[in-house]
Amino acid sequence: MAVQLQITVREMPHSEALEAEIRRKVAGLQRVHSRITAIRATVEAPHHHHQQGNQYTVKLDIRVPGGEIMVNRDHAEDAYVAVRDAFQAARRRLIEHARRG
Repeated sequence: MAVQLQITVREMPHSEALEAEIRRKVAGLQRVHSRITAIRATVEAPHHHHQQGNQYTVKLDIRVPGGEIMVNRDHAEDAYVAVRDAFQAARRRLIEHARRG
């Protein structure tokens, strides 16, 4: 089943490579939990500190039958690391949800 995917990028330039990485991570989540119906992924760089560099926030809203899984990961200095960490957390939560369901 095709997952409805919405990717939003805020306060930073759009990156085709970052979007492709998110799509790859979504495909990985589908292998863990085949009944995902929708994912909303938001990547933003809300804080611009000269000494610390950009601080990225990744938010995932994952809808599955009988529930919704929300994941937030903040303050990784690299957008790809923030995405990786958020999807790793989502994977763990989806495995827990599948065990309970």
